[in-house]
Amino acid sequence: MRASHQLKYAIYGVFDLAYHGTRRPIPIQEIGSRQGIPARYLEQIFQRLRRSGLVVSKRGPGGGYSLARSPDQISLADLIVAVQGTVVARSANEEEDAPQCPSFVWEMLDKQIADALGARTIADLCREAARRGVARVAVEPASYQI
Repeated sequence: MRASHQLKYAIYGVFDLAYHGTRRPIPIQEIGSRQGIPARYLEQIFQRLRRSGLVVSKRGPGGGYSLARSPDQISLADLIVAVQGTVVARSANEEEDAPQCPSFVWEMLDKQIADALGARTIADLCREAARRGVARVAVEPASYQI
């Protein structure tokens, strides 16, 4: 299985929200800067994630993205389906298989891989990142001006 850039960036972006998240929405530029992803490209990916109900957005000053659910309720399979529609993607220009071909293998693989990825959550990634010593962003206290 080969992960597209869109899928990798979706996983990195959602991981960033969970791992570095605060009680405030995180601007897309901040996520992109930490993860080394162009903000304009990440914005397109996050629109898909928003439509899938994985993240929520807030516009205006103090705006950005936050998780729509807790990290332990977002699986890697959820991210894959949000970005590419299915876990095992077949090329759209493939010819129809002959009746004697075991084309059902793709359905079987899709289900098995989806089950395996469905068992891994963003919270699992955060725990593993902490175990491996991935640094967290120091959270600055909110400042208010009147």
